Amino acid sequence: MKKISKLPFSGTPEQEAQLRAWLDENGKKPGAAMPALQYAQEVYGYLPVEVLRIVAEGTGKSLEEIYGIATFYAQFSLSPKGKYKIAVCLGTACYVKGSGKILAKLEEKLGIANGDCQLDGKFSLEASRCIGACGLAPVFTVNDDVYGRVKEDGSELDAILAKYRD
Repeated sequence: MKKISKLPFSGTPEQEAQLRAWLDENGKKPGAAMPALQYAQEVYGYLPVEVLRIVAEGTGKSLEEIYGIATFYAQFSLSPKGKYKIAVCLGTACYVKGSGKILAKLEEKLGIANGDCQLDGKFSLEASRCIGACGLAPVFTVNDDVYGRVKEDGSELDAILAKYRD
């Protein structure tokens, strides 16, 4: 089950106008729900309930149907992502080499659970499936930066996180 954000919604009137303009042009076309959700996520970065309501209204679908689509497909997120998105690979090779422990250490160091974003919006944390860097296991990413062969005791994490703490 996907997590719903505990952070307050912070969309702008400009974002809403952009989404509504797209929906006015495309929302009533057959099969518009998926592209509408994709566009909404592109505009907002995630799909809070406030945005799901706008999409439902703009496509003529029920909120329940739009929510069902948003929670069924892995590409959609109901929680905001941080400026720095940390994804810990829990694929087989990484998990066997300790990525579960690294995820737990990151949760502790960042003060957030898997799937959450810090209140200041700096870091978000999520477990991911295999990222295709099995030879570097265990691996995690911060945005597009890949960190491999990370020690499962988490001793390197402070230095890595410091690079992103401005």
